[in-house]
Amino acid sequence: MILKVLSYNIRFGGRRRETPLAEVIKGISPDLVVFQEAISPWVIENLANATNMPTWAAKKNHSIGFISRVPIAHFAWHYPEGARHSFLELVPAGTEARIFGLHLSARFSKWDERRRAQEIRALLKSLAIHQKGVHLLVGDFNTLAPGELLNVRRMPGWIRALVWLSGRDIQRETIQVMIDAGYVDGYRLLHNDKGYTFPVWDPHVRLDYIFLPQHSADRLKSCEVITETAALTASDHFPLLAKVDLGGEAS
Repeated sequence: MILKVLSYNIRFGGRRRETPLAEVIKGISPDLVVFQEAISPWVIENLANATNMPTWAAKKNHSIGFISRVPIAHFAWHYPEGARHSFLELVPAGTEARIFGLHLSARFSKWDERRRAQEIRALLKSLAIHQKGVHLLVGDFNTLAPGELLNVRRMPGWIRALVWLSGRDIQRETIQVMIDAGYVDGYRLLHNDKGYTFPVWDPHVRLDYIFLPQHSADRLKSCEVITETAALTASDHFPLLAKVDLGGEAS
C-alpha cells in the first residue's frame, strides 16, 4: 500500500481559513492528513467534508488531529510524561504500519530545546514496542537539524533576544536524538536543498519533518515541501507531503 501522507500545521486551529486550507489539500489529494494545531474539531470536520475525506478525528485544545481518505483501523492519543502535547497514533486498515503525529514545544532557546529533547525521548520510549515494525513520525518538531543554518537576523526581536540569551545559537539536540535512536530524516534522505517550511511569507527554517526507522528508509518514495500559491494564505507553515510504501494490501 502506497500512502500519501500530508503533515500540516494549520495555525491557531485553522479557524476562518477552512477555504484556503481545503484548496491546498484538494490540490495535493493526499490519502491522509496529519494536522498540528488542530485545536478546533469543527474545523477538522469541515475540512474532512470539503475534501471528501470521510474519516476524521480531533479533540478540542489537542494539537494533533487527522482526516483520511483511506479507512483507519485504529487511532488513539497518547500522553507521554513530560510532553506538552499529546501525540496521535494511526493504523491504516489493511496494514500493520503505524503513523505517529506529533507537535513539540515551540520557541527558540536552549531551555526550550532541552524540553523538546525530553519530549522526543518520552515519545520514543512509549513507542519502543513498535521499533521493529514499519512506522513513521511526522509533524512540527519546532527545531533545526544539526548542521542547518539559522539566520537570526530574520527572526522577530523577541526570538533574537532568546537566542542571544541562550548563547547566540540554537542547540540541535532533538533531531540528533532521533538520529541516534536509529531514525532517518526523510526529507534530507532525498534532498540536499534547504527544504524550508516556515514561515510562508519569508521561508528560512525547516521545522516540519518525517522520520522513518533506518530499516524502513527504502519505503519512502518521495518527500516534498508544498509551496503552491494557495499555501501562502492558508497557514504560516508549508505542508510536507510524503509517499510511503506501508506494505500490506495494495492501494
